[in-house]
Amino acid sequence: MTDTQRKIAIITDDPGWHGRQLTSVLKNHGLDSQYVSLTDCVIEISGEGSEISFPGFTQLPLGVFVRGVPGGSIEQVVFRLDILHALHDMGVTVFNTPRAIERTVDKPLTSLLLSRAGLPTPATWICESTEHANSILEKETSDGSQLVLKPLFGSQGIGVHLVDKHTGLMHDEKFAGIYYLQRFIERKNSEFTDIRVLVVDGVAKAAMLRRGEDWVTNRAQGASCEAINIDAEIAHLSETACKVLDIDYAGVDLMQDKHGQFYIIEVNSIPAWYGLQDVVEFNIASCLIDSFVKRIAENNQLKSVRLK
Repeated sequence: MTDTQRKIAIITDDPGWHGRQLTSVLKNHGLDSQYVSLTDCVIEISGEGSEISFPGFTQLPLGVFVRGVPGGSIEQVVFRLDILHALHDMGVTVFNTPRAIERTVDKPLTSLLLSRAGLPTPATWICESTEHANSILEKETSDGSQLVLKPLFGSQGIGVHLVDKHTGLMHDEKFAGIYYLQRFIERKNSEFTDIRVLVVDGVAKAAMLRRGEDWVTNRAQGASCEAINIDAEIAHLSETACKVLDIDYAGVDLMQDKHGQFYIIEVNSIPAWYGLQDVVEFNIASCLIDSFVKRIAENNQLKSVRLK
C-alpha cells in the first residue's frame, strides 16, 4: 500500500462539527480519515513490528491531526502524550506536535516561556503551598485589586475563578493542589472583551473580538464574536508567541488593559474555530489541512532523502 492510500487519523473523543469539517476537507485532498480516541490506542513492545496499535488502522496513519487529548489522571495524560511522541519519533506527521501541545496545555510552562522571551504576560504566581498562596492573595489584593485563579490544565473558561480579599482562595473539582494566580486585567470602560487570533504557519490569518456577559470571555461561556482587522501589534505578538512555543498553528488570546497595553493570556494548541468561522469568509479547516498536508509532504520528502 502506498502513502497516498494510507489514512489520516483525527484524534478526538467528540468529532462533532470540527471533525466533520476536517474529514470533508481531507476528502477534497483525496485523503480518507478516521476518528481515533487515544483511550483506545495500545503500546505493545514485543520486537514484532509496530509498537503502536491504532484501532481501524492496519498500518501507521499517514498523518495524525490532534483535535483533542482527553483529560484524566496524570498517568493517563502522560500515556496519551507518549503515544503521540512515539508516532512523531517513528516519522509520522503529528499536527500539532506533541511537544508543542505539552508546552501549551501546561499553563505555567507557557507563561515562563513567553515571559522569558520578553512578551507581555500578566503578573503570575504559581505555588503548592496554601500559606504562600494566601500571602500572595493578601498582598496583591490589599488595594482592592483582584486575581484570577486558574486550573493548570483546562480550557473554555471552566474552573476559572476571580478572587479577592473578600472571597479568599476558591477550590472546585478542577483544583489539583497547585495555585496558578494571575493578575486580573482591567479593561477599557469595564468591558468584558478579549481577542482570539488564529496563527497558521507563523502567520496571523484571522482575528475576532469576543465580548462576554461577564469577565469570562470564552465563546463556550456565551461570549459573542465579531471579526476585527489584524493590525501590526496584534500580528507581531501572536506570531512571536507561536514562534517562541514552536507551534504549527494556534489560537492566541490577547487582552488589552485600560491603558491600551496588550497582554498574551493564553496560547491554545488545540483551538476550536466554530465561533471564528462564523465571522470570517475563508474556510478555516481548509487553511489548517493545507498546512497539515504540506507538512506531510515535507516529512515524506525528508524520509526519502534519509533512505537514499
